[in-house]
Amino acid sequence: MSKWIAFLLASCALAQDPRQIVEEVQRRNRSQSQRYEGTLTVTSAKSRVTQKRWRYERTGSFGDSKAVLRFLEPPEVKGVALLVHNHKERASDQWMWTPELQRDRRIALQDRSTRFFGTGFSFEDLEERDAGQFDYTLLGQEKLDGQMCWKLEARPRQTKRSQYTHSYLWVRQDLYVYVMVEGYKNQELLRRIAYRDYENVKGLWTARFLEVFDTKRQSRTTMKLEKLEYGLPMKDEDFTLQALRRPL
Repeated sequence: MSKWIAFLLASCALAQDPRQIVEEVQRRNRSQSQRYEGTLTVTSAKSRVTQKRWRYERTGSFGDSKAVLRFLEPPEVKGVALLVHNHKERASDQWMWTPELQRDRRIALQDRSTRFFGTGFSFEDLEERDAGQFDYTLLGQEKLDGQMCWKLEARPRQTKRSQYTHSYLWVRQDLYVYVMVEGYKNQELLRRIAYRDYENVKGLWTARFLEVFDTKRQSRTTMKLEKLEYGLPMKDEDFTLQALRRPL
């Protein structure tokens, strides 16, 4: 490849509209339903290791979907569940069910920055990021894990309440998938999420391994996706508060 052709290709890549890049990520990741089981390993700053398993089910179009996340193991957290109703124009609605207390509670917006049940994820991290809730800037190109990526900055619009003042997104140019997301509060890095081991499942490139680094706690959470399926028939009544209370 000549230097001139390489220059033209690089110029075309930089000329991409940042919003269109994120919208294309969403378009290529679109599915009417999804189910997987995740094995989570949490390593604390003092190297204490704990493991959890959850089952995740989702139905609906991206940004306007419903999801249930339910812990399967260990026994002390079995049955704890989170119901998420995502919305394109605003933050999601979330409720958590705790079997031991036999009650559900709504997760208030001011509590979305807290971590979810001992993992590296915050409640906010478990909702879908619709492109319309953010403004984007293309910062350039970088290579991550040997793949050329666009680096974008995302800032929440006034209608989007967020713990992050801004985030950096790295998007693979060949597959239009996230390689890494960093969430900041002003100049402080709060959380880094890396996506690895992409696999084509029914035409959808899906990361089978995630790693979350929580800078405040200096903890790491890794998650391996298992039993991943798309396009399964699901019922709306399975994504309600009544369904949340059903025993496993």
